[in-house]
Amino acid sequence: MDRVVVTHWVHPEVVEYLAGFCDPVLPEAGVWPRERVAELAAGASGLIACMADRVDEALLAGCPRLRVVSATLKGYDNFDADACARHGTWLTILPDLLTIPTAELAVGLTIAVMRRVAEADRHVRSGAFAGWSPGFYGAGLHGAVAGIVGMGRLGQAVAQRLAPFGARVVYHDRRPLPDAAALRLAAARLELGELLRDSDVVLLCLPLENGTLRLVDASRLQTMRRGAFLVNLGRGSVVDEEAVAGALESGRLGGYAADVFAMEDWAQPGRPASIPARLLAHPRTLFTPHLGSAVDEVRRRMSLEAARQVRQVLEGGRPDHAVNEPRRRPG
Repeated sequence: MDRVVVTHWVHPEVVEYLAGFCDPVLPEAGVWPRERVAELAAGASGLIACMADRVDEALLAGCPRLRVVSATLKGYDNFDADACARHGTWLTILPDLLTIPTAELAVGLTIAVMRRVAEADRHVRSGAFAGWSPGFYGAGLHGAVAGIVGMGRLGQAVAQRLAPFGARVVYHDRRPLPDAAALRLAAARLELGELLRDSDVVLLCLPLENGTLRLVDASRLQTMRRGAFLVNLGRGSVVDEEAVAGALESGRLGGYAADVFAMEDWAQPGRPASIPARLLAHPRTLFTPHLGSAVDEVRRRMSLEAARQVRQVLEGGRPDHAVNEPRRRPG
């Protein structure tokens, strides 16, 4: 049977499904390091990869039989689609399963950073809390202007969930929403500069690509409303993290929440090895470890769908969610 390497732990049902058409190889827990993945994938026909992986020319050169890389994610900036095509390998993604759980997390992070929940939690745990007193005043969504940068599936799902809180939604995207969608979401399109200037909270729902790399840098942060909040659900490198730390220290930003970090953007030259210490130390920050899709049932469905894409290829078909076109097939 064809060997299929799964770089990370998946649910038992997924292993059972894979065993029905291939020989699955996977860790008992966590994620395998790149060196182990390269070793096992050298003779594999399929690879099911995750956000922690990087698939590039160097990895592919050592995998002459690899027919498909099935990524359990939507944004594939850490996966070289052209290199996969040159090596005759399909690259597939999951275009929509992550949208709803990530949008829910976006709203949770937004409320939590605006209401200073992390700071207040630390205060209670410290033992300093002796009963109510004035303090930890934050901001609310009702009546706030919420600016969404990137109005694809995720941005629209976030907008839909913010509206019931009484927020007024504005957005920026290169492509305007169709009139019906804009009306349904009651979302007005602004230029990026206008959105940053007018918003009480800005939510970044962008993929990482040439036009979005460090889109929110020091100069753009200076144009934001003083005390506004910034929430990053796209990719870490969409912002300049050092500049964000500076904006927090100066009071330009009222708070920063993120589920994504520049250190995860493996394909970026010179990516930082860690999150900036001054960003981690600032009290007006709230961070989660890339939990966008971390709903148990959602992750199970994602892994099953990634496995199904592998099966389609190994059985001679075309995968439903391919992002490239192989130029030759491995022999």
